[in-house]
Amino acid sequence: MTKSMNVKHILSSYLHFRDGAEAEVVPVTASFWKELTSGKRPELDEGRLMTAFTFSEPWATWERHPAGDELVMLLSGAATLVLEMADTEQVIELDTPGAYVLVPRGAWHTAKTDVETTMLFLTPGAGTEHKPVFAPVQS
Repeated sequence: MTKSMNVKHILSSYLHFRDGAEAEVVPVTASFWKELTSGKRPELDEGRLMTAFTFSEPWATWERHPAGDELVMLLSGAATLVLEMADTEQVIELDTPGAYVLVPRGAWHTAKTDVETTMLFLTPGAGTEHKPVFAPVQS
């Protein structure tokens, strides 16, 4: 059987790479991460999810992936990746297309930018958690 080959775009879909099996396209929806983190997408717990996002302001949340390391790669623009590592914060500047960071399993991380930036992510989806980024109190 011949598989149909259609061109897709990484900014409008996720790719789910199952352990030892085929990859499948998963449409991006506004509720995707809420569904994943609430356990409503158990079929995505194994393997890795790959997608890319374009953003031009700091993320509103921190995230972490207890199921494994995450690849974060800059495709265009520039961003500061902030990781909470034990009792310290690590700040990593990504300013060259193709530059990447492997975020360790379970490390809370967020990104900051003020220019249009596109990043690629290869993520272990199982157990992903989010928490809000709180703005510092102004006095």
